[in-house]
Amino acid sequence: MKSKVILITGGSSGIGKSIGEYLQTKGLKVYGTTRKLANHTDFDGFELLEMDVTNIDSIELAVDKIITKEGRLDVLINNAGIGITGPIEETPHEEINNAFDTNFNGPIHMIKAVLPQMRKQKNGLVINITSIAAFMGLPYRGIYSATKGAMELVSETLRMETKDFGIHMTTIAPGDFATNIAAGRYHAPVLENSVYKEPYAQTLSLIDEGVNDGEDPILIAHTVLKVINTKNPKVRYKVGSFMQKFSLRLKRILPDKVYEKLLLSHYKL
Repeated sequence: MKSKVILITGGSSGIGKSIGEYLQTKGLKVYGTTRKLANHTDFDGFELLEMDVTNIDSIELAVDKIITKEGRLDVLINNAGIGITGPIEETPHEEINNAFDTNFNGPIHMIKAVLPQMRKQKNGLVINITSIAAFMGLPYRGIYSATKGAMELVSETLRMETKDFGIHMTTIAPGDFATNIAAGRYHAPVLENSVYKEPYAQTLSLIDEGVNDGEDPILIAHTVLKVINTKNPKVRYKVGSFMQKFSLRLKRILPDKVYEKLLLSHYKL
């Protein structure tokens, strides 16, 4: 355990910070990343590196720094991500591209950067933090769901492509957790003359309530440690309330239109 070196993207706050602090207490050597190191001068939970998942040069510098210092890199946790809400028709396409760059392209850049070292070690683990929202198209959160759903599918592919190198790939899909994700989320403005004004405003309120009433991110950290200690991790893990996880089971067994009606009822649309 003490020899394992962990890299967590988006480690300065929220889920990433909770994971890093918990793993550090368990004797693992943890590195986290943040886009602006100067904003975290009083951070002391574990070592932070300045890195942006949308900047390949910064990724390579951070990964090289860890490997040079530690001689290995055992676990990558792709946690950095951004939220995005809005009617798709009214969401600026540059914001859609930004969401995919951070939530989808970013993790792929990270994986490409660490695979050569993990192959050299003949051992490694990549944990991609996705979302329960990845498994369903949610009203006014369709782009977010799409970015996380794409990451789920790519993770399935990468598991098969890297299995012969001793590298394991898995995803952890959280439900609603009490974090600061809403503060950094892009949301299309509720336009006064929009045909979506009332249902979108109502849905935004429900989304924020879900985050505010969410569970403690330490539960995700516990799952991460469980995965690290598992010889052959599962394809995916889901962490959230009973109802959030049960909703995924319902999606598998109910007719599509029936499930759609349940979602519309939940969001009062």
